[in-house]
Amino acid sequence: MNPRWLFRMARWARNPPSEGRVKLVFAIIGVCLLIFGIEYFVGWPELFSVDPKIHKWKP
Repeated sequence: MNPRWLFRMARWARNPPSEGRVKLVFAIIGVCLLIFGIEYFVGWPELFSVDPKIHKWKP
């Protein structure tokens, strides 16, 4: 482990993050898990993919 991480952990132990920041981090993790669950169990629509396999028009 890098000594920089030890100093960072010591600083966080002395001055923990605020309650709002902890809620924000958990909200972001929740949104990521929700998107992953939708993609894994339901599937991702072709409309939202970067390179759709079905083209409606041909040039």
